Amino acid sequence: MSSILIWKYVALNTYIEEINFILLKWNNKEVQKFKDLVVENLERLSKNPKMGVYLEKDNIYSLMISKQTTLYYKVIESDKKIELLVFWNNQKNPADLIKLL
Repeated sequence: MSSILIWKYVALNTYIEEINFILLKWNNKEVQKFKDLVVENLERLSKNPKMGVYLEKDNIYSLMISKQTTLYYKVIESDKKIELLVFWNNQKNPADLIKLL
């Protein structure tokens, strides 16, 4: 049975930021590739919530969407939910990521 994906506010904002960054740096074709990668990975994630790397210290998971982008998320097993926390551009300062989590 699939888990329900819950988009947190920061996840939605950082997803849009990534799309805008890709569009600014490349083109619509690359934006569509990114969107397709996200959809594909979210479908896989909903079926297998623990497929990412578990970060015990923060009780969250990370999943590489592309070489440039990592998704951070939390699994709520009791409710069969996955909270999408943030889409992170791996080129950014890691200290800023901690503030978002």
